[in-house]
Amino acid sequence: MNMTTERTRPAGLAAIDREMARQHADALASYEAAAPMAEKAAASLEKTGRLLLLGMGGSHAVNRAVEPLYRALGIDAVALPLSEQLGQPLPIDGRTIFVTSQSGESAEVLRWFEETGGMQETFGLTLEATSFLANTAPSLVGVGGTELAFAATRSLTVTFALHLAILAALGEDPAAALAVLRTPEDHDIAAALAALENVATVVTSGRRLQGVAEALALGLIELSRRPCFSLEGGQLRHGPMEMLGPEIGLVLFRGLDETAGLVTAMAVSAVETGAPVILFDASGQAPVVGAVTIRFTAATGLAAIFAMLPVAQRLMIAFADARVENAGTPVRSTKITRSE
Repeated sequence: MNMTTERTRPAGLAAIDREMARQHADALASYEAAAPMAEKAAASLEKTGRLLLLGMGGSHAVNRAVEPLYRALGIDAVALPLSEQLGQPLPIDGRTIFVTSQSGESAEVLRWFEETGGMQETFGLTLEATSFLANTAPSLVGVGGTELAFAATRSLTVTFALHLAILAALGEDPAAALAVLRTPEDHDIAAALAALENVATVVTSGRRLQGVAEALALGLIELSRRPCFSLEGGQLRHGPMEMLGPEIGLVLFRGLDETAGLVTAMAVSAVETGAPVILFDASGQAPVVGAVTIRFTAATGLAAIFAMLPVAQRLMIAFADARVENAGTPVRSTKITRSE
């Protein structure tokens, strides 16, 4: 880059850089610190066998990502936006409830406790030890305090680490996921960024990793101010393929699980439409011809999520930085959403 084209990094993105630089260390510390409360949450799940995961925004995306991990352990797990639970509630008797809010202060969290009084089997997941949520429910609290930057990055990774502590307490082996946090894989995103250079918008999609796709889409929207959205792989097949073409970028997530073949089939179909396709790939399978594949060590579950998420975040930030003058500084919303 020559001197004439250099510019100062927008303050909002510099703030995100600071959060991301800490996220692995904070996640490891959070996993350790959360162990005693994780044991209580796990005991509740072993008693009820049913889990309702409530949250908004990035917290809901995390809930969507861990939903299949709890189901794989035989737990009847459902993730709902907290706003939906307020408006058309699922019955909550007999369920363990995880209320997730990185600030612990969002409007829906306050109203939910006000209206239900909380339940005996309710646990909070938050980054803020002095928040309303942490003061109201027994809570797993992430290390490092509230995330200050606008789009969720560190808060996602830390919240996943809190779930890793619960899953470990339920008997899952955390070794692979912890190894990824200790020695993150670094990948060049230049080819992926170049492939998305001329797109009007990005669609993200996965199967078992759909929650990660939803987290990325939310961040893309918040930072690039473009209508980027996420569709679960099967849903993308049922009609929305019509939108695909050179102006629509598609970002797919493929892990080492039984849905990998379906993600592969979608990648092949999408390449045929002329849409630029980026494949975050921890499946161990062959790359898809015509797609830009970012290959990770074969992994599933939280190990795959921890590996892919920071690299996807870097792509999201670079995509926005290329399109928006002051990326990372919200113009229509705030970090903590205090209105409904």
